[in-house]
Amino acid sequence: MKYAIVDIETTGGYASGNGITEISIHIHDGETVVEQWESLINPEQYIPSHIEALTGISNEMVSDAPTFDAVAPQIIKMLEGKVFIAHNVNFDYSFIRHHLSLCGYTLNSKKLCTVRLSRKLYPGFPSYSLGKLCTSLNINLNNRHRAGGDAAATAILFGMLLQADVEGIIAKSLSPASKEQVLPPYLSKSYIDRIPPNPGVYYFKDEKGKVIYIGKAKNLKKRVNSHFTGNSSSKQRQDFLKKIHNIDYEICGTELMAFILEAAEIKRLWPENNKALKRYEQKYSLFSFEDQNGYLRLGIDKYKRQGPVIYSFNNILDGHNLLRKLVSAHGLCEKLCFIQTNRNVCTGHAEGKCLGACAGVEAAETYNVRVNEAIAELAGMLPSFAVIDAGRNEDEQSCLWVENGRFVGMGYISQFSDLTNLEEIKSTLKPFPSNDYILNLILSHANSYPEKKLSLSF
Repeated sequence: MKYAIVDIETTGGYASGNGITEISIHIHDGETVVEQWESLINPEQYIPSHIEALTGISNEMVSDAPTFDAVAPQIIKMLEGKVFIAHNVNFDYSFIRHHLSLCGYTLNSKKLCTVRLSRKLYPGFPSYSLGKLCTSLNINLNNRHRAGGDAAATAILFGMLLQADVEGIIAKSLSPASKEQVLPPYLSKSYIDRIPPNPGVYYFKDEKGKVIYIGKAKNLKKRVNSHFTGNSSSKQRQDFLKKIHNIDYEICGTELMAFILEAAEIKRLWPENNKALKRYEQKYSLFSFEDQNGYLRLGIDKYKRQGPVIYSFNNILDGHNLLRKLVSAHGLCEKLCFIQTNRNVCTGHAEGKCLGACAGVEAAETYNVRVNEAIAELAGMLPSFAVIDAGRNEDEQSCLWVENGRFVGMGYISQFSDLTNLEEIKSTLKPFPSNDYILNLILSHANSYPEKKLSLSF
């Protein structure tokens, strides 16, 4: 078996948007390096000043160098049939594979990561960056951050790893059943092995334990593994590979509970790599207040988290449609409900639909009775029910609680719980924040599975 030990320098951190400025390949036969090749590469794009400061490779240095497509035939010839090895292998592999694909070549090699292997075979070092690892192992590293110097040091490191591998860890890593080569460099496979195939929520964490991504899954093990399959060159994937050190998870009884927990946790922890659910907010609400003349006013306005919200809406049209229905059903004044704003007296007064609250003809006390009736009717429209479903094991069942159109909380109760003792069941549930996104998930599920729905009456 032969190994291709590779190091590259690039214009940036992810393959799809950046070029290669230098490449070095050392062919190792398991005993020693038997062939090596390196070259500067013209990336056909500007090298940022901070990259130039790090590598010492300037735009002038690569101006006369070959472009990647010119050397691609030699690169693919050296790599084919070899095990691809690099320090943080998924970074180098993603760049080489991406740029080879642009030239019409397909790279599909087995991979080994010297970061991962070093953590297994030389545990306990303070750092596994190439520079600090070489210092710990007394490896002479010349021309740091240049492809030739880093590849030569990685080749020496790999030789030492082969010698230290008395338990066959390298062979196990190359086994088709092993997932070692696709995992991020600092993520131990033990974290993957312990993840169950249950519904739930998973948390990607960085070196300091900070959550950087939250996801939900019907099958936790399958979904987490899917993040590390393939060779996407996107920036998000590259960020995952660089930052993920740990994975935690929480099992849920059902996929629906995983959806809800994910939404709540994203709002609570605000991970840097979650986007969609961060942006979700209720946009408009129905509110009421008493004006200086004692009349109760209804209106639609932007949602205020701390305000007296009667009902919430995703768009203003839904809000106005509901308000018009309340006005028509209860003989309310369109002007006092802010539907008409450009007249002293609403048009409904002349048509007999409004009894004259806007003109001071109808007393506030009489008008307010109908406003309160409208609010009460709206409250009666809001559903109260529980969803009883599978638990995390055979001894329990899950419960989601909706009261007066608001998601209250969820949790787990015994299979033998008395479902008529509503207050006792409610007291065992964990409170959760409610919004239209979560409520619509629950309503849709309850409508699809009416046999799981338990109506609540208080």
